[in-house]
Amino acid sequence: MAAPKIFQQTLKVTAAHIDGLHHVNNVQYLYWVQEIAKAHWREITNNTVMEGVWVVRQHNIVYKKPAYEGDILKISTFVRSLKGPLSERIVHIHNTENNTLLVQCTTQWCFIEAATRKVLPAPALLKEFVLPE
Repeated sequence: MAAPKIFQQTLKVTAAHIDGLHHVNNVQYLYWVQEIAKAHWREITNNTVMEGVWVVRQHNIVYKKPAYEGDILKISTFVRSLKGPLSERIVHIHNTENNTLLVQCTTQWCFIEAATRKVLPAPALLKEFVLPE
C-alpha cells in the first residue's frame, strides 16, 4: 500500500507541553513539525535506510491560536515542492474539537549525505508524493 500524500497524526496536549502562559510552548510546536516530517519520511520510505538525510534549511512558522492542556490536535503534512536537493514541506496543526487552524509551518529541507554533509539530489521516490498547495 502506498503512503498517503497527506500524512496525519493526532496527539493529546499534556502538562509537559505547557509553558508559563498556560498554553502549548512555541518550541513544542516546532518539535512536532520536525517529528511529523520524520514520521512521514519513514512512511514514504517504508523505513528503508537511505544514502542521505534531510536537514532543515529554514522554518517559517505562523502561530494563529493557542492550544491548551487536554486539547486533541491533528497534525498534517505534505510536500509542496521538490527541486534538486531541496523540498518544501507544509505542516498544519488543527484543534480537532472545532477544526481551528492553530499553527502553519513551511519548512525548506535539504537532502545531504550523512557522513560527508555533501548535498545530494532528493530521492526520486519523493516526486510521487509532491502535493502542491
